[in-house]
Amino acid sequence: MSKSFVSLIILIFSFPGISADRITGHPEATRSEVIAKNAMAATSQPLATQIALDIMKQGGNAIDAAIGANAALGLMEPTGCGIGGDLYAIVWDAKSQKLYGLNASGRSPQGLTHTQLAKELTTLERQDIPPYGVLPISVPGAVDGWFELHKKFGQLPMKQILQPSISYAENGFPVSELIAYYWGLSVPRLSPQVGAFKDTFTLNGKAPRKGEIFKNPDLANTYKLLANKGRDIFYKGLIAKQIDSFMQANGGYLRYEDMATHQSSWVEPLGVEYKGHTLWELPPNGQGIAALQILQILKNFDLEAMGMNSEDTLHTMIEAKKLAFEDRAKFYADMDFADLPIERLISKSYGKERAKLIGKRAARRVEAGNKHLLEGDTIYLTTADSEGNMVSLIQSNYRGMGSGVVVPGLGFGFQDRGQLFSMDKTHANSYEPGKRPFQTIIPAFVTKDDKPFMSFGVMGGAMQPQGHVQILVNMLDFGMNLQEAGDVARWQHLGSTEPTEPQAKYLTDGGYVELESTIPQSTVRALKQRGHDIRAGNGGFGGYQAIMWDEKNKVYYGASESRKDGQAAGY
Repeated sequence: MSKSFVSLIILIFSFPGISADRITGHPEATRSEVIAKNAMAATSQPLATQIALDIMKQGGNAIDAAIGANAALGLMEPTGCGIGGDLYAIVWDAKSQKLYGLNASGRSPQGLTHTQLAKELTTLERQDIPPYGVLPISVPGAVDGWFELHKKFGQLPMKQILQPSISYAENGFPVSELIAYYWGLSVPRLSPQVGAFKDTFTLNGKAPRKGEIFKNPDLANTYKLLANKGRDIFYKGLIAKQIDSFMQANGGYLRYEDMATHQSSWVEPLGVEYKGHTLWELPPNGQGIAALQILQILKNFDLEAMGMNSEDTLHTMIEAKKLAFEDRAKFYADMDFADLPIERLISKSYGKERAKLIGKRAARRVEAGNKHLLEGDTIYLTTADSEGNMVSLIQSNYRGMGSGVVVPGLGFGFQDRGQLFSMDKTHANSYEPGKRPFQTIIPAFVTKDDKPFMSFGVMGGAMQPQGHVQILVNMLDFGMNLQEAGDVARWQHLGSTEPTEPQAKYLTDGGYVELESTIPQSTVRALKQRGHDIRAGNGGFGGYQAIMWDEKNKVYYGASESRKDGQAAGY
């Protein structure tokens, strides 16, 4: 009898609120995996999933499908993404049998100096960059990301890829439940911002409710321009000029030159082996390597023997997260502006060093080796096609609907990623003109024996690297399938030092841990006795989507987040 099976039996009888009602699989699983031979898509909105599948049925590949689904989510889930935001992707290219990484994040305005920004903040009587308005706006990189992906890998014309979203934007779509909830939270705080937010994103001044039909004709027109004129209409043409005029008239610093000089970066993914599989993440300015650091620490412990969601397993994983996140706060930044010790941070030897710092009790003081992220919102999607191409794509406005700034007539809001700079000039992530801010959004990919195994992500601010690790541990240490790994109870540690804070700051109070309600009470009590500050969570445990390739049977498995509105589907 395997350790994983014993852990599962113990788990079933540890949860007073869970019965083994499912005939197969884990008691917390919400549904079975989706299995299909030809193609698979998993997104956070079922209509977007269907668009992705339709594109592949029409002869498009996984890259075309990912772009089409992302365009749909920019319309249907503006609480998490849109073309005013940034994009990152990892693509498995079947032809070259290779992984490609794309950093399509934007940079700060070239005309806004640190000195001028500091003056603006003094006027606002604050020391950090505000979350809303024109000051935190950086160049939106998503559109260039789409066209870079399409230029390198796409098959169908962009007109065909964007047409489903254009149609929905013109004719309307019914708003889904969770998206309606977050939309309702965003409207009151963002409606006072400059521009056309209220006209664009409300129905008679209120957020659309579940089931109500919502249209965005301005976004339809913008998508038509992109479909017919290409990316340059956005960065060098009419749209860039509209953005420049609006920003100059409303105290913003983003200019035509910032848009015209923007370009995405193709980057090499970074990988760490764990249990015979390799987890791949993109290098900074994102936080993906935090997941790699955590895995290098966890290698030094036998989580399978400790048991799933046991006090030893959760304690070890939480402490590993604390250690990695202090490095994240100190070192992660735009690599064009800082010489970062990336190879050292994700090395096996450094992970072993850091693992020695984990004791029996929760550490209160944690420093790096030699508050703003909690509200981030994002979409994650993944697609796979009959040729074997797989796409892991994440896209975001940051803070739900972003800055709240909408240029009249364009139909989308601008991200507020610039809030994630530090104003400490000695910090690697300090504000500078033309620099990419620290980013939270991270796609992930797993290979086995140098072949594709899984494309996945867990959107949600600082939860993302924690979520990546939890999914992988659930599958590789505890034997769960693709859907079960995302359905079981999650944890997240909060309160670590952030990359926005001064260079000298470090964790001194241990932070706190949020647990989902089905974590056994015996485990909760034991963690408290070890010194962990345990609190109940309120929906901040991320949004998971995944596709796995079964090499033996030549089929795809799909899974979608049970905590969101989404769907995995294939054919």
